[in-house]
Formats: sequence, structure tokens, C-alpha cells
Amino acid sequence: MLQQRIFHSLIKQVRSASAARGAPKALTPGVLFPRVQRRSKSIGLPDAREQTLVAVKPDGVQRRLVGQIIQRFEQRGFKLVSEELLSEHYCQLRTKPFYPGLLRYMTSGPVVVMVWEGHNVVQMSRTMVGHTNPTEAQSGTIRGDFSIHISRNVVHASDSLEGAQREIQLWFQAKDLLDWDCCDRASTSEI
Repeated sequence: MLQQRIFHSLIKQVRSASAARGAPKALTPGVLFPRVQRRSKSIGLPDAREQTLVAVKPDGVQRRLVGQIIQRFEQRGFKLVSEELLSEHYCQLRTKPFYPGLLRYMTSGPVVVMVWEGHNVVQMSRTMVGHTNPTEAQSGTIRGDFSIHISRNVVHASDSLEGAQREIQLWFQAKDLLDWDCCDRASTSEI
């Protein structure tokens, strides 16, 4: 119940902030976070600076799976560092016969675009998301559990570190990414 109230409060903030800056409805970010200027390193853990882009697709939003998908990334120990151009995002698929349909689908409703940060987050995210075709996605993966068709596979995750960097830069400016210290990353000796 508390999560639902917080989510609705954040959505209201996003809508008012998006309206103020004139963001298109289909690209309105799902969550709004304050900007923090400081950055500190995690202690005693592998480099957690790798980032990947994850987008909950329109069918995932419409089927109200955003929370469950986000929860899987949180439970994996990754931290969300983002809040918020589809033809550019899918530019590498322009020559594919399904490209026009893909663009129609991706602009058919809101999408929630996120940047997650953590050790080996690109590869781990791809594993969590599962195979593109839900008939080949393993049970327990996001697509294996929630996808209903290859063209409605609920979620996107960057396929490489280079792809993640390109996609993150396309959707976000550096100032849009939140720098924060995750409580489970700090050493207990600091407490």
C-alpha cells in the first residue's frame, strides 16, 4: 500500500515536471528522482560502475508488470540510477521488415526507461530478461514468465556494454542519472 502511494506520488511529480518541460506523452519517464552531485565508490565490492539500459515495453506497462520487473533488478542487488527517441534507439533495425511495426508498437503507449548499475549488470540483465522469443525463454526469466509473443516480449535490455552506453546517452543526459550510495554496498565498519 505504501509502495503504491509512493509510486502514485512519483507519477504525479513526473507528469507535472514533464508537462513543464514539454516532454512528449509516449516518452514521459516513469520515475523522477532529485539530482545529486556527489559520487562515492562502493567499498570492498567489484567495480559497480557498469551501467545498462532497461525499458519496460508498452505491453509490460499495460499489464502492470513494471513493479515486478523492477523488483527483479532490485533483488539482484542492482541500483536504479535513472528516471527517464525510439527511431534512434532502434536505428540498427531500420532495414528489418518488422521495423515499422516495432515503432508503432513502441509508441502505442508509455514506456518506462531505466538505467541500472551494478557489477556485470549488462550480462546479468540479459540473463534475467531471457531469450527474445518467449517460447525459447527459460521459466524464471522475465520474458519466460511474462511474455506472450515475440513481438510483445515486455522488456528491453542492452545487449552489450557498448550498446548500453549508446542507448543511455540517447535517452538520458548525464545530469539525469542519480548518484547515490546504496546502503547494502557500504562496509559495516562504517556504521
